[in-house]
Amino acid sequence: MLTIDSKVKELQKNPKAVEIIVKYSPGFATDPQMKLVQGLKLSKLMSFPQAGMTKEQIESLRKELEEANLE
Repeated sequence: MLTIDSKVKELQKNPKAVEIIVKYSPGFATDPQMKLVQGLKLSKLMSFPQAGMTKEQIESLRKELEEANLE
């Protein structure tokens, strides 16, 4: 199951996961620098100050990905 603890490259392969993540982080699908972080877990990436995400946003993203039950 894809979760916030999945690697960025795994999440990018699933269009529904990308759709969910883009709601919280619009650059996820389009920022060329995403190629540099494909080996990171999404949770780690979102914890960086540059991500500009609050703890509440990260938790909402976590919950939405888990509820989507994506493979």
